[in-house]
Amino acid sequence: MKSLYLRIWLTVIAALALFALASGWLLERHLAQERARADAMLTERLAGWASLVQNSLPARSAPLQTQAEALDEWTRRLHTPLALTDAHGLRIAASRRYQELEAEGRGRPLSVPLDDGRRLSIMRPEPHLLPLRRMPPVQEASAPQRGPEGEWGGPPEREGRMPAPPGQAGADDGGREERPPLPPPGFLLGPAGEWPASLGLVVLLAMLFIAVAAGAYPVVRSLTGRLERLKQGVEAFGAGALAQRVPEEGRDEVATLAISFNQAADRIQTLVQSHQTLLANASHELRSPLARLKMAVSMLEDAPEAMRVSLRQEINVNIRELDALVEEVLLSSRLEAGVAMELDDPVDVLAVLAEEGSRVGAQVEGPSVAVQGSERLLRRALRNLLENACRYGGADILAQVVPQPDGELALRICDRGLGVPPTERERIFEPFYRMAGHAEREGGVGLGLALVRQIARRHGGRVRCEGREGGGSCFVLTLPASRVQADAATA
Repeated sequence: MKSLYLRIWLTVIAALALFALASGWLLERHLAQERARADAMLTERLAGWASLVQNSLPARSAPLQTQAEALDEWTRRLHTPLALTDAHGLRIAASRRYQELEAEGRGRPLSVPLDDGRRLSIMRPEPHLLPLRRMPPVQEASAPQRGPEGEWGGPPEREGRMPAPPGQAGADDGGREERPPLPPPGFLLGPAGEWPASLGLVVLLAMLFIAVAAGAYPVVRSLTGRLERLKQGVEAFGAGALAQRVPEEGRDEVATLAISFNQAADRIQTLVQSHQTLLANASHELRSPLARLKMAVSMLEDAPEAMRVSLRQEINVNIRELDALVEEVLLSSRLEAGVAMELDDPVDVLAVLAEEGSRVGAQVEGPSVAVQGSERLLRRALRNLLENACRYGGADILAQVVPQPDGELALRICDRGLGVPPTERERIFEPFYRMAGHAEREGGVGLGLALVRQIARRHGGRVRCEGREGGGSCFVLTLPASRVQADAATA
């Protein structure tokens, strides 16, 4: 089965059905035990009644009318439908109620033999049929209570009065109430208004089954509907719709899963777009040195000897530019992809800054401070900042190591160039971004500052650009206090 909501719903229904079947089986077993116990008690009571009735009945040689009248009298006393048969099984007499139950097929006769060969029978209603109306209080058999002939569970009669003959109810009946008529047959009822006792349990279990099924369906469907929408969103995202997101409904595990998917989709979309931009910009930047190389190589063979020297130098410059571009692209890709790198080496930032600053003639100031990180990455970041200051700011370069009051460490590289407008101070850290006119004058591919930001973030730090008093710009690379080894700092 492919639909999850149907599987969950049918599981609930199956468990409920199993519970209903088990409950019905246990109740039916209990009812069977109760019926057997009632049969045993009735048989025992009937045996006692038989002994009592036998002593009061006329002899079997008495006229049949006399025996019938005596049986009617005991029927009234016991409020029980009775019948009397001879030794050959021929019926001598039977109460009216006994005949009614026998004709309707709604009774089960129980009989006991008498000492003279006759048999006394009592008509008991079927065990699975119960009257809808209330049973009257049981009367003592020793006090002859007169009532309608053979009535099963009929109302008691006043003492000392015999019932009037059929069809003669009047003032002399002592105000005796007639047996109320049975309700007309209806749905699930028998011809006399009774219904099976076990049918009530079946109806109750069926109603419970329907109620649980109807109540569980919308709940299960709501849950699986959210899962289906999540599935559709994942499939759309996997098909290339990187902007696809799923609704974050509810506060349960499904909502948590949707939130996690959206967060992962944001990261993947950003990473893919970054890689696409990086690839497009790298392809664009590769065209210029490759074109120059192609031209220089084509001219090298036919050029005079004096020109060949300059062409070879041009070729070497272009090769170094290509090598630097490929190296920066690869490093940027590794940093963007989060490739694991060792960041626990002790690094003396003042020594690294002094060594790299000497290449561009920078003035280096500050205490010697050791930090935990990657010396290769920190050296690359400082070199990019110093070369950027030399390229755009001239020879007046100041490099400082400045410990902060909160424990952080700031590395400042300042120049005296034209400066960076405030609106451009964030964009210059984007890959391959260069301010207007700078690419034509100073060259470069626009990856240096982007690498500085990536290296700073990999170490848990940050980098920013700010204006320098008196003109120019300052680039501040800040490392967190957790990476500064305070005991290694010296004045």
